[in-house]
Amino acid sequence: MIRVLMLCMGNICRSPMAEAVFRDMVEKAGLSDKITVDSAGTSSYHVGEPAHHGTLQVLEENNIFYDGTSRQIRAEDFVKFDYILAMDRSNLQSIERYRSHFDGRAQVALFLSYARQAKLLDYDEVDDPYYTGRFRDTYETISIGARAFLDYLRERHSL
Repeated sequence: MIRVLMLCMGNICRSPMAEAVFRDMVEKAGLSDKITVDSAGTSSYHVGEPAHHGTLQVLEENNIFYDGTSRQIRAEDFVKFDYILAMDRSNLQSIERYRSHFDGRAQVALFLSYARQAKLLDYDEVDDPYYTGRFRDTYETISIGARAFLDYLRERHSL
């Protein structure tokens, strides 16, 4: 089983959206028995809260179900997950500092690095809609990133 963790700051906007979109793609590809996905945040600001209403609205508009609640990244995540994908450089730096204290197998990268490598995007950070209010734009970016990452996993793991 390939285990993927999506990561942003509060785990209420970008990472739950990425979790839901990626899970939907995995299910539609018939790979749910091979890939699992979760999400977390680097901060504890919103632990236990549902996803932001803007995230839930854009997911619903695209017929994607999500009912998770926010949680903060834990030490065991670096052992449990194969991939930890940060939505931006700030969160990537946070988890790389945190990771230095633990031994784990997780590959840590920017979520959009796979889309940028595939030349689908010319940027590698997901804007935070918590501040911009642009949840639909974030959804479009995350959809491109999720597709590129799924393509990468299919090739890398012969799925």
